[in-house]
Amino acid sequence: MSDPNFDVPACLERVARHDQDAARDLVAHCHPLVAKLVRSHLPRQQSEEDLVQEVFMKMFARLDRYSPRDGIPFEHWLSRLTVNTCLDALRSESRRPRIARAALSEGAESWLETLGADAVQQQSDDAAAARELVENLLARLEPKDRLVLTLLDLEERSVAEIAELTGWSRTLVKVRAFRARRRLRSVAERLQAEESSTS
Repeated sequence: MSDPNFDVPACLERVARHDQDAARDLVAHCHPLVAKLVRSHLPRQQSEEDLVQEVFMKMFARLDRYSPRDGIPFEHWLSRLTVNTCLDALRSESRRPRIARAALSEGAESWLETLGADAVQQQSDDAAAARELVENLLARLEPKDRLVLTLLDLEERSVAEIAELTGWSRTLVKVRAFRARRRLRSVAERLQAEESSTS
């Protein structure tokens, strides 16, 4: 968040009284958090700024549903709203007709070839190729699988944090992560077979 001393409850009270300056202050304060979450879960076919704007529109439309309880700060409520908005956008994207996926670069193909190797001896300096491969593999998963793996493995969030962000139980987070990793492995194996058959 932009300012740790920002008085969110007081600002929310002013927003409830239709104070436009307070609404602008709230957006400015929350923008870094929302933008960071959106960037982590951005569907390929939507711009970051459009999705950030959608989150803020939903935030203002649903502010009457927020009530501070059990010490849960507003930022947690907003984080959950942001993640759910991204998940909805990912679901919507997965229902659109599939666009042919771009071929992997030579570096990403090299990483793919060594995925199943017992002793991984990859070019650790080619981080861009590794990231390309990870993004390609994740894009082939269902939105919930992609979300749980991104939060758990790429962002290194705890199971408790993911449960808080998504509204899933901790057990459900663990089960989804286990199943998503199995599906990711299958996707990687299929992609390896595709690449070896075309080379």
